[in-house]
Amino acid sequence: MNIVNGFSKLTKEQKINWLVETYFNNDQTVVQLLQSYWNSNNELQKLHDEFIENTITNFYLPMGIAPNFVINSKTYALPMVIEESSVVAAAANAAKFWSKRGGFKATVLSTEKIGNVHFMFAGSGEKLVQFIEKVQPIFRTRTAAITKNMEKRGGGILNIELIDKTLELENYYQLHATFDTKDSMGANFINSCLEEFANVLREEVSNFDLFSTEEKESLQIVMSILSNYVPNCLVRAEVSCKISDLKSKEIENPQEFAEKFVQAVRIAEIETYRAVTHNKGIMNGVDAVVLATGNDFRAIEAGVHAFAAKDGKYTSLSHAEIVGDEFRFWMDLPLALGTVGGLTNLHPMVKFALQLLEKPDANELMQIIAVAGLAQNFAAIKSLTTTGIQKGHMKMHLMNILNQMNASADEKAAVLQHFAEKTVSHSAVVDFIEGLRK
Repeated sequence: MNIVNGFSKLTKEQKINWLVETYFNNDQTVVQLLQSYWNSNNELQKLHDEFIENTITNFYLPMGIAPNFVINSKTYALPMVIEESSVVAAAANAAKFWSKRGGFKATVLSTEKIGNVHFMFAGSGEKLVQFIEKVQPIFRTRTAAITKNMEKRGGGILNIELIDKTLELENYYQLHATFDTKDSMGANFINSCLEEFANVLREEVSNFDLFSTEEKESLQIVMSILSNYVPNCLVRAEVSCKISDLKSKEIENPQEFAEKFVQAVRIAEIETYRAVTHNKGIMNGVDAVVLATGNDFRAIEAGVHAFAAKDGKYTSLSHAEIVGDEFRFWMDLPLALGTVGGLTNLHPMVKFALQLLEKPDANELMQIIAVAGLAQNFAAIKSLTTTGIQKGHMKMHLMNILNQMNASADEKAAVLQHFAEKTVSHSAVVDFIEGLRK
């Protein structure tokens, strides 16, 4: 067993030496590999080292740009951080397509965020309701120092209510609190408020005369934490046009395309196997911009997929319809985002991304990211219902195959020319290069 004590106290160099000696037979090329990803600017590298714990090197992902996004009549170039081939190209393709058809429309529907104090209480539910009513003002006064600056920006605590969950879990209750955190994602703010609410419960329960001694002693705080499920922090992205205006190089028969497109979305609405992949495509666009802007893509993913299953069955996030001669495609997405705090003030590339987007507030960023997801979904369904997904994807994946085979510049040129009008597959590329090398 390779158990190490005090690893966090070692220097970065010592951590690397331990790893190389323990897991790589002291192969110094591993050290060279890790060091090759360090930034030559020592101050910048130090900044990156301090983002997380036990840092040994940087792990790069490409940042691409998808231009020509017209959103609410304003044109954007979207920064996208992702490793998957064809995602940026697909987003740019959809952006260009809709820029000629009125662009995207996006609307923030609500901005409410949620946190809970989870606690157990083995006593009278009616007394507990009265107790919570009594301490409601105390929740506010005890968090005044925490909420002061947020309230100056127009945010703060919206509501605090008692939720009885005893039918689902014996003696389980929660304080369900809602917040508006303005341009910050708000996790630290929400969690600080919740922990103070919990302190109020602990301290004030002994002062409530209606509770018996046993009831007072039975109140136990389990945990206080925000929720990444934010069904009331919602943004809508949509596109629409006359069916005849869908005509393009790839769409020769707009009516047939629109009908097939709507059917593809309806399949995702009723078939979970398809819905998961359908929504994964949406998240290709969402996550790429979320990452570029320094937001928490794991929180976004968890909340979005919970939202997709909110009615008891996992289903499509996007929807499409034909009304008369109009085609409409839209999506509502829960997005808890921030443009201040966290990495937004620290990571140089996050600063670049936000400047590229002309320093949006949280609401505008919600709109941009929702549109990125809708654009990605449109591009995917368009490909699936016309040329097929693999034709475009494998063309974009071709360079990865060539790099895996250490192809020279001449070999790459020959392969690109050969497959210009042919279907790309991994085996076909390997066969062709091996033929060149004979």
